Amino acid sequence: MSITKQLQHYASKVVDTGLVVGAGGNLSMREGNLMYLSPSGFDLKEIEDHQWVRVDIETGEVLDDLKPSSEILMHLACFRKRPDITAVLHTHPSYSVGVSSSGKDIPPMFPDFPAMIKNVRYLDYIIPTNEILADAVGEVIKDTNVIVMRNHGVLTVGKTMKEAYFFMQLVEEAAKVFTISSTVGTPNILTDEQVDDLRNLSSEQYRSKLLKDSK
Repeated sequence: MSITKQLQHYASKVVDTGLVVGAGGNLSMREGNLMYLSPSGFDLKEIEDHQWVRVDIETGEVLDDLKPSSEILMHLACFRKRPDITAVLHTHPSYSVGVSSSGKDIPPMFPDFPAMIKNVRYLDYIIPTNEILADAVGEVIKDTNVIVMRNHGVLTVGKTMKEAYFFMQLVEEAAKVFTISSTVGTPNILTDEQVDDLRNLSSEQYRSKLLKDSK
């Protein structure tokens, strides 16, 4: 599947699963020295094949007529700091934003979340679309695949867009489970030992490999 077809596929999934509303969110993929990025102001589900904006990763030069997403600097920071990734996804998932904006972190409460996501980094609120946010993301993306931006949204990266999207789903589901648990009682959070045991399961390691290899 071509880069633009993959982007269209996951852009639709992001909208259909409620991870963004309106013209919110943005996503990009790397192909060689170029980044294909969602255009500014578009509903992600309505972007056509030829409307993904090409950007030179090294120079930041925009190679198409359409205006790229206002978060272009954040995407460039990820690709420049992480030569191992090919995909960046940024959305505004309700439960993740809600939990993190209360000052809390999203805890591990079911196996898939800690097994597949090694760590989550949190950033206090920074006004979107500027160099300050891009620099902050660039500093922490070096050692994580998931950044939660309080009062803003979530950014995930992956070796494939499928992996980045899966990380996004897991973070939002974990925030949702924590929210539900907190409303009915006291959340039972997995211990560090339980988390380590999950990460050592061969089945989880195999599934992680599949996400990195698939398109």
